Amino acid sequence: MAALDDTAPGEGCIAVLNAGSSSLKFALYDANDRLDPIARGQIERINAAPRLKVVDAEGVVLDERQWQRGELDHRAATHEVLAAGRRVLGDRPVHAVGHRVVHGGMHFSAPMRVDAATLAALDELVPLAPLHQPHNLAPIRVIAEAVPHLPQVACFDTAFHRSQGMLAQSFALPREFTEGGIRRYGFHGLSYEFIVSRLNETVPALAARRLVIAHLGNGASLCAVHGGRSVASTMGFTAVDGLMMGTRCGALDPGVILYLMDQRGMTAEAIETLIYSQSGLLGVSGISSDMRTLRQSDRPEAREAIELFVYRIVREIGSLAAGLGGLDGLVFTGGIGENDARTRAEVVAQCRWLGLEIDPARNTAGEQNVGAAGARGAVLVIATDEEHMIARHTLEVVRQVNGDAAQAR
Repeated sequence: MAALDDTAPGEGCIAVLNAGSSSLKFALYDANDRLDPIARGQIERINAAPRLKVVDAEGVVLDERQWQRGELDHRAATHEVLAAGRRVLGDRPVHAVGHRVVHGGMHFSAPMRVDAATLAALDELVPLAPLHQPHNLAPIRVIAEAVPHLPQVACFDTAFHRSQGMLAQSFALPREFTEGGIRRYGFHGLSYEFIVSRLNETVPALAARRLVIAHLGNGASLCAVHGGRSVASTMGFTAVDGLMMGTRCGALDPGVILYLMDQRGMTAEAIETLIYSQSGLLGVSGISSDMRTLRQSDRPEAREAIELFVYRIVREIGSLAAGLGGLDGLVFTGGIGENDARTRAEVVAQCRWLGLEIDPARNTAGEQNVGAAGARGAVLVIATDEEHMIARHTLEVVRQVNGDAAQAR
């Protein structure tokens, strides 16, 4: 990808990379105020049997490739993404690359241009997100080596939640631990920030009120938002806390961890695998972590897993409504939240005491407003787009840097 040059901003583009534990998503946008999409894609099943797929803004396939098992790690996958970007863009320059970084710790509360010092500081946060942070940082290093003058911007999943008060962030531990960084950070912040921006555009009156946003997917969390700012979140010190998820257990009595260590002889590594990769919908059902598979199953274990998933969501909505002092609306997003009408209906049915009610026809049709007419609270479905949010932040940072440089001259 080309380095930042003197080409007019509208002629170049912004690239976005979103690295997960086994995938590397990417997107390309025109570097204009609208950030018109050019293409997006991903390499999935990294370290297994990797597969690349790239589509344009209309969904037309531009590129597809596959590799044998073990041929690509995250570093090699990044090089393949860079090559795919060149094939799509040709001679069009890339002004900057934005990255999703899961953990910003206590100090990174806004998108940040990455330099050597920033990268070293983010490395120190790896113990707070050991299954995510290393993968987020790997592409940054690769691009810094391959195109050293290309600006890179880190956008943090925790940053949106830094508006929370200390009561919402604190555990009841001795102060030395809180001051040392053991606190509730919250995650999925880029998704929540995007939803708030969409609400401001489409229903601004509701955007200013008391909302719970439900990001329901393989990773799942809820966020209480008031006036467009995060008030509380179900995820805490790590992204395993809170709701039951695809393979993560969610909130767990810490005494269970002690029991597993003392009575079952489990190591920290074994417990980490248990709570992150073997629990949640997969662990309870014994069938799958995929809600679509469980919905199609007639086994009672599948039904029990879904019921527990819904129950935990409903309980946490009640908790966040208490923290907000009331509730004016519920917004569903994420893979399950956007696409599974039955989960939405089951959750809202148990939240009628909060003034929420769903319209079955609208819900089945997948409309944005799925709330029943006359209900006290709104119920919406809004598709999230973390990559677009990252692109927006990246363009803003690049323009700020260029503006500062121009003033200095």
